[in-house]
Amino acid sequence: MKLHLFAAALAATSLLATLPPAAAHGPTRQKISEKIEINAPPEKVWAVVSNFQDGGWIPVVAKTEGTGGNAPGAKRTLTLKNGATVEEEVAKLEPEKMTLMYRIDKVDVAVLPVTNYSSWLVVTPADDGKKSEVEWRGAFYRGYPNNDPPPELNDEAAINAVTGLYKAGLESLKKQIEGGS
Repeated sequence: MKLHLFAAALAATSLLATLPPAAAHGPTRQKISEKIEINAPPEKVWAVVSNFQDGGWIPVVAKTEGTGGNAPGAKRTLTLKNGATVEEEVAKLEPEKMTLMYRIDKVDVAVLPVTNYSSWLVVTPADDGKKSEVEWRGAFYRGYPNNDPPPELNDEAAINAVTGLYKAGLESLKKQIEGGS
């Protein structure tokens, strides 16, 4: 009897191995990283990047309002140039590592097609401390949590939106710091 059960289990396993793989269930977490070198000492760059209450270096931001300074738990609302808002919170601040981690608490997916978004800004010395490298990386899910998302809320839309934001933001940061403003 035991031999028959074993043979049946083995046959079932063999049969399953011949089936095509099942479609993935729901979205997968996406990860993006963009870097830029800035011709300024890390301390100068960190002073701008770590000021959570001023998102003015991000090109789409018209106004920043917040509470709590730069400490974990600090909050800010970014009002974008198109009038939309994004609510964010500092999750971790490590000045000794020049690392800021924050989360988006609330954003309309029509504005930024992501959910469950977290992001890190890291400043590291380059060229013996005369220059800086800034890395902006994020992890998120697409704006539509179920299978078969509409094109504007799929993985590609989310990746493109965040990549565009990071590239434009880092270029703006570089221009602001190197330009002395």
